[in-house]
Amino acid sequence: MKITFLGASGTVTGSRFLVTTERTRVLVDCGLFQGLKVNRLRNWEPFPVAPYDIESVVLTHAHLDHSGFLPVLVREGFRGEIHCTPPTADLCEILLCDSGKIQEEDARRANRRGYSKHTPALPLYTKREAESVFPRLSTLPFEAPLTIGDLTIRLSPAGHILGAASVHVSDGERSVLFSGDLGGTRDLLIPPPSPPPPADWLVMESTYGDRDRSDVDPLQALAEVASETFERGGVLLIPSFAVGRAQVILYALEKLMLDGKVARVPVYLDSPMASSVTDLYSRYCAFHRLSPDECDRFLSGATFVRSVKESQKLNRRSGPIAIVASSGMLTGGRVLHHLTTRGSERRNTLLLAGHQAEGSRGRQLLQGARSLKIHGRHVPVVARVAQLDAFSAHADQAELLGWLGSAVRPPRRVVLVHGEPQAADTLRRKIEEEMAIPTRVAEHRDASEVD
Repeated sequence: MKITFLGASGTVTGSRFLVTTERTRVLVDCGLFQGLKVNRLRNWEPFPVAPYDIESVVLTHAHLDHSGFLPVLVREGFRGEIHCTPPTADLCEILLCDSGKIQEEDARRANRRGYSKHTPALPLYTKREAESVFPRLSTLPFEAPLTIGDLTIRLSPAGHILGAASVHVSDGERSVLFSGDLGGTRDLLIPPPSPPPPADWLVMESTYGDRDRSDVDPLQALAEVASETFERGGVLLIPSFAVGRAQVILYALEKLMLDGKVARVPVYLDSPMASSVTDLYSRYCAFHRLSPDECDRFLSGATFVRSVKESQKLNRRSGPIAIVASSGMLTGGRVLHHLTTRGSERRNTLLLAGHQAEGSRGRQLLQGARSLKIHGRHVPVVARVAQLDAFSAHADQAELLGWLGSAVRPPRRVVLVHGEPQAADTLRRKIEEEMAIPTRVAEHRDASEVD
């Protein structure tokens, strides 16, 4: 059994891992590259393996850096099934449609305003091409074995977001576990990941491999930022991933207001995609911590803004209000329009509530930038920029090590992916020093035999 690392090597995006035997080819994850331009350009390169030669795809979860390249794979000839948990299948339908729609809109805007270097600017894929993925989605419950050629697949809970899984692959002699993105132990909505099942190799994420989140209470930290903003009549603008982050922020704001720790102000979720995702939480209560009644109480306190006209009207609302809008790293979506309008006022706060990948607009702000290029023009940002990583859906270094240490039988080898170079190498040293497990950081397009 051989693994070829086609993405998430030296970066936190583009998760794509090809598992091959003499008889079978299975792709674990099929994600978009995001962040730095050098990474994004990889989305336009021919896929390294003929898509029609891949029997199946297995998804760890629905985030676009793990699923967002599927429309291209199908367009280029993939004809197999895409296996994932039931929530992941439903989430993929929402996320991929939205991704195709946004790419079409971005291409039209670039052509209209003439700021693309390409004539004409084209979307990576369209909404219709995204929809072509849906008939190939096949749901698989946790711990149910699935045979694909001479490989056996099992999914186990990974925490992180609704329906996220680790993927165990065995050829009968050797086995490898793909951790997927791992959640932490203190997530307000999603239970922690299950201990890793026995495997010869572990391909493990390392997003927060070089740091631990502080022990600051996330609710208290959010309360302080929100209260300061609302007291000065400002707008609290929170860029958020539509899946996971948006829902935990809504839960936290509503709980703080119910408990009287933050003044009751209007809260808006300005993302049709995040609104649709939030609806799924009532359907999949077995996959998170809230009961149906708690879902109604905590996730329905916000006003869901779905139409463009409603979003434009929201831009004219004065504070104090809170706006949660995608995307989480300011890479696109409606949050950019709000930032263009709200970023010029000092009384407002832009709260970055999670990891900001290298090259993203969020990372630029954390590095001191006070002007961002948005839709072809430079936009000043004089609003307060705050960061709060306590709501991250990723396990930190201590939680990653704790998860690995909870294995009944530790792997013989660990390969680290889905992390920037410093984070991955720091975690590599920690694992080797504290657990004596041979560990390396994956390199792009490296191919390795599982021994």
